[in-house]
Amino acid sequence: MLGLKYEVSMVDLFGLMTEYGASDLHLVAGTKPCIRINSDIERINELSELKPEHLIYLLLEVVSEEEYRRFEENWELDFSYAIPGLARFRGNIMKQRGSIAMVFRAIPFTIPSFDDLGMIPQIKDLCYLNRGLVLVTGPTGSGKSTTLAALIDIINTERKANIVTVEDPIEFLHKHKMSTVRQRELGMDTHTFGDALRHVLRHDPDVILIGEMRDLDSISIALTAAETGHLVFSTLHTQTAPLTISRIVDVFSADKRDQIRQQLANGLRGVVAQQLIRKKTGGRCAAIEFMVNTPAIKSLIREGKEHQLYNAIQTGSSLGMQTMDTALVKLYNQGHITRESVIEHCIDKAEVERIMNSSSFGFSGNKSW
Repeated sequence: MLGLKYEVSMVDLFGLMTEYGASDLHLVAGTKPCIRINSDIERINELSELKPEHLIYLLLEVVSEEEYRRFEENWELDFSYAIPGLARFRGNIMKQRGSIAMVFRAIPFTIPSFDDLGMIPQIKDLCYLNRGLVLVTGPTGSGKSTTLAALIDIINTERKANIVTVEDPIEFLHKHKMSTVRQRELGMDTHTFGDALRHVLRHDPDVILIGEMRDLDSISIALTAAETGHLVFSTLHTQTAPLTISRIVDVFSADKRDQIRQQLANGLRGVVAQQLIRKKTGGRCAAIEFMVNTPAIKSLIREGKEHQLYNAIQTGSSLGMQTMDTALVKLYNQGHITRESVIEHCIDKAEVERIMNSSSFGFSGNKSW
């Protein structure tokens, strides 16, 4: 089924994304193509409304026969697509109301530098560890993949290591520098995350990147790898460091949770939780929560006292630690974001208002995304 040719091609649509500085492209039947600019969805009014037949035609422009077969079989598909000289795009296709819906996220060819992302400086120290688990967390679209890519690039540039990634799909492409990098894509290079992770340990890795710890299997293997002499980076869709610990533990049955707490206490090295917040002057900036696994935090994890981690993070500022609410207030005090944005994205409204009413303090990261 070839579908009906639309007035512009997918390459044209990707070009419009770049021209408007959009992060995402949305294609769904019954409306015009839409793009996301600084968190808002905007219709491309100069184009006509998409029909279901248009979407099939556009889809066939960017997927291979094998990818289309997988989509027909599973009714959903994650994949990547590159246009030389423009950008790479992460795509997701799904069925909705008997038709096709597509969304694409722009991924630059150039990996942003750590300094350009406005990270807390001490986060960079995680790249020089020999073993342990490092997690970057946050909601969809919060820049987790970009942060991970920047951290892996530091290792690739400054260390003689063997780096293996398992991603769905591959987003940023890493060239061999001081390290060697092998990137495996789900559906193209491996059938499942579990299969890939079980075999990755046979490739003598120093550093393992897992695109997402999405189930019990991938979490178990990540924890084991971190315990057995590997530096493991991964992501979770959690909003704060304490919630990250709870999410991991809750994946397991009650009889195994004490063991998992012990593994986490021993293997975890740091959690970076982030949100992208709209700036008053346009663009977005990162609000970063950072937790380092100090002896005090290790004890709280082992004892199941996640509710006390917030206080432990607050007292660890000398190590670069800060809570999400503190990060938001720092951005507000420097004039980058509005009070309304702080309240909208905060974890504890009462705590945020208390901090905002106290004395101002500086902020180490305030770059735009």
